[in-house]
Amino acid sequence: MNIVTLCGLGVGSSLMLKMTVEEILEEEGIKGRVENLDLGSAKAKQADLYVVSKDMETNLRDVEGKIIFIENLTDKEEVRKKFLEIVK
Repeated sequence: MNIVTLCGLGVGSSLMLKMTVEEILEEEGIKGRVENLDLGSAKAKQADLYVVSKDMETNLRDVEGKIIFIENLTDKEEVRKKFLEIVK
């Protein structure tokens, strides 16, 4: 599974989400590759799943693939719940 985490510049919240998703993958025994990107690069990158903050929703209308919108980027349980609903 190819997973992309996104934010405006690709270094702040996308990196935090990447680390959280990698922890969840490891804890759940799910194989996947996680990459953090900026919004512009994501539109050219094909992925199975995108994980992004809720405030970027309007910027992702033309992105193909499943998208998880996260309200609270520091809430690992929110990320876990939404991620596992899509993956399992």
